[in-house]
Amino acid sequence: MNQSDGSAGARIDTLEGLRRHLQWAVELEHATLPPYLTALYSLDEDKNPDAVQVVSSVFVEEMIHLALAANLLNAVGGQPRMDKREMLPRHPRRLPHAAPALELSLVPFGPEAIEMFLRLELPAPPGEPAEGDHYETIGQFYDAVEEGLRDLCEQFGEEKVFTGDPARQLTADHFGHSAGALNAVTDLQSALAALEEIVEQGEGTSRGEVWDGDHDIFHRDRDEVAHYYRFQELKLGRRYQRGDTPDSGPTGEPVTVDYSGVQPVRPNPRLADHGLDSPIRQAQEEFNAQYCDLLQLLEQAANGEPSLLRAATGMMFQLKGKAKALMAMPDVEGHTAGPTFEYVEPELRD
Repeated sequence: MNQSDGSAGARIDTLEGLRRHLQWAVELEHATLPPYLTALYSLDEDKNPDAVQVVSSVFVEEMIHLALAANLLNAVGGQPRMDKREMLPRHPRRLPHAAPALELSLVPFGPEAIEMFLRLELPAPPGEPAEGDHYETIGQFYDAVEEGLRDLCEQFGEEKVFTGDPARQLTADHFGHSAGALNAVTDLQSALAALEEIVEQGEGTSRGEVWDGDHDIFHRDRDEVAHYYRFQELKLGRRYQRGDTPDSGPTGEPVTVDYSGVQPVRPNPRLADHGLDSPIRQAQEEFNAQYCDLLQLLEQAANGEPSLLRAATGMMFQLKGKAKALMAMPDVEGHTAGPTFEYVEPELRD
């Protein structure tokens, strides 16, 4: 079966199909960033230190996954594209090329956001097939990519698959704020390691462990739990400790969430909600322009200028200030304003 027919579970059996799916991986990993940022910026850091640590650590690791997806695409001779309108469709939106249940919204931190993140990071059930399109879990999508990589290397040889310029690879030298591994991809072994890093940080090691194989970035004496289980900790109000399993649930120390320490951001805000002369709209437009500048920096970093990854990281801190300022502006019906994450064409950015 050829992947070009778009059917679920179809195999990736051409280099062109592999590059297309790895561009989807870039888009997939980016798609998680606006919802995580909206939830993170809505939190009062003093009232909700546990939630801030969880969401910020997941966000940092999603940035690593984005960079790893770009490395994988570069390694097989592709060109990662991030500064394009398709990266920022209207919210609520589906995760790129996923099943309808994988929907993303821009909402403040709270039960709705936690349930969305749990669905997003849901481990693939044991024995579920690889799915290169219309996937039910992110793990199934990456299983399809792994199968495609292995098959193509067996068919053509690694040297015909991994034709990319190693100088385009992003590494920890360019992005150091992480508990995960951002390593170059140059052959099948390093490609499989990159895929394992992405899936284990989201779902846990060995598809059935709560741990992701790293140490907690905030507490170096603790093993780090995978993204799905970090959100379970917030939902259930308790940390996982050694000996805990997915079936046992977390039995460790309490985790505190104070929902009074969350800005009531308007769900899925849009520029069209406000007139052209509205201060809220003007602030949203400034945020959007800078966020698109960030996408441009990330694209340049992944296309031959890897040192720009540090500059992109610095721009994140500027965006935080703009988002926090928006979330302090009253909007309608007891809500505050928030970033809309809408695309701005390069010629329209200040």
